[in-house]
Amino acid sequence: MSDDNIVKFERRKPKQASKRGSPSQRKAFIWLLAIVAVVLVWAYYQFIAPPNLP
Repeated sequence: MSDDNIVKFERRKPKQASKRGSPSQRKAFIWLLAIVAVVLVWAYYQFIAPPNLP
């Protein structure tokens, strides 16, 4: 007997989420963003903000 006309139901294999970087790279990126934010705030108050702000 041939099994050509039988439908076999099988579970799909779960897709693994692709991680873009290691945890140390992610931590370094967060620190870099924090430093950039501090520099941007400093530059705003140094060059753009009106001088009469406290």
